[in-house]
Amino acid sequence: MPNPNPQPAHGSPNRGGATLNEEPELTKTGTTTVALAASDGAVVMADRRASAGGRFVTSKDTRKIEQVHPAGAVALSGAVGEIQAYTRRLAAQADQYEVRRGDPPTMHAFATFAGNLLRSGQFRMVRPLLAGVDADGSHVYGMDGAGGVTEVPYDAKGSGTQFALGVLEREYRPDLTVADATPAAARAVESAIERDTASGNGVTVARISTDGVTIDAHDDPAELYEGAPSAEGTDGVNSSEETDGANPSEEVA
Repeated sequence: MPNPNPQPAHGSPNRGGATLNEEPELTKTGTTTVALAASDGAVVMADRRASAGGRFVTSKDTRKIEQVHPAGAVALSGAVGEIQAYTRRLAAQADQYEVRRGDPPTMHAFATFAGNLLRSGQFRMVRPLLAGVDADGSHVYGMDGAGGVTEVPYDAKGSGTQFALGVLEREYRPDLTVADATPAAARAVESAIERDTASGNGVTVARISTDGVTIDAHDDPAELYEGAPSAEGTDGVNSSEETDGANPSEEVA
């Protein structure tokens, strides 16, 4: 006997034309974000490309870094709508804390709140990278989708993570200053841009100190490292060119 109330099979089309087990097409940042703790502050950097599902570029000038604390900034990858809501919640929390207590929250307390927001389940498609400075020094916190928070000296998130982390491993030193960490971060993001199609179109960089946060955009990451020595003692050499296996004098089609 036929079922009088048939249910659509898993994966069958719904009224909108998408299958039930598919997520809606969202504008995503794709992204490569990096952060480094320095002896006198911290540096956060991200590319500027946004895409629809990583296949179509929807923006070439997306700002993926925001100041959310008097001496802290967050870089985010994921779905743009959730990123915007998450950033507003973080900034509001820092403002409310300072109004009530007279001082901004410590970075450890602020990172805990940021992780708790993720754990609430409201922001499942957000991957933050938080950095800042307080009385205890400079800090970088990596977070996962379940709200786990880990303090690290440097980290990378997004679709270009594997490329950026390799450069950060080579470039990072505990005695880096903000001036040293900026070209290191630029090389890391550029390495990802070279190989990751969801990352590109220049970089945004946040430099963080006890005096606050400055955020600037650059069309070419090389602007931030040309003339600066790398960990291997070379001046502004792109790491991807060193490892491609091609003769630099030969033009590759």
